[in-house]
Amino acid sequence: MPIYEYQCQDCDHQLEKLQKMSDAPLSDCPQCEAPSLVKKVSAAGFRLKGTGWYETDFKTKKPAKEPKKAESKPTNSSS
Repeated sequence: MPIYEYQCQDCDHQLEKLQKMSDAPLSDCPQCEAPSLVKKVSAAGFRLKGTGWYETDFKTKKPAKEPKKAESKPTNSSS
């Protein structure tokens, strides 16, 4: 879930809120209680965590060898 930054246009109070992307934006300022909160444009911060990432899982592993196919011996068709 992303962290959104808000600023009140009336009292300049700033806050951060952890919200789902599908949540409605906040509108009421918790400090002055005016409906004048505006979502600020800010850089997104995230952290790659867990397995499945190139640096932790795939960088040092060597590709798997293909299994050898059994060679078929030519049949001798002499009469």
